[in-house]
Amino acid sequence: MSQRTSTVEFRVRYAETDQMGVVYHSHYLVWCEVGRTEHLRSHGTNYATVERAGTNLAVAEASLRYHAPARYDNLIRVETTLTAVRSRVITFDYLITNAETGERLVTARTTLIALTPEGKPHSFSARMRELLETGL
Repeated sequence: MSQRTSTVEFRVRYAETDQMGVVYHSHYLVWCEVGRTEHLRSHGTNYATVERAGTNLAVAEASLRYHAPARYDNLIRVETTLTAVRSRVITFDYLITNAETGERLVTARTTLIALTPEGKPHSFSARMRELLETGL
């Protein structure tokens, strides 16, 4: 696995499922956030540090393709890959699988924009870009 890809695993919680024991579709976006947060942490930073430095990261675009359902108590693996860093936008790709069987559950992509605390777009700091680009 390359430096630009990070992995996190966890079990599906009962609260994430519907009456049939299948994960409700919106939880996959939360799992993407878990992957993104751990990816930043693995590269020496975290959301709190980024925000203290004056940058908020807002999801500007998200797309998900559902391949198979996740179910209660499955062990889930989220592989997060940073695919692009631009002056004020970063893009992540995700592969969500059943960690025990390898079955592909969801492929996803999110694009985040850097915002000031007042909500205006701005460029990443040189330090933040350097941290992010080490993963490309």
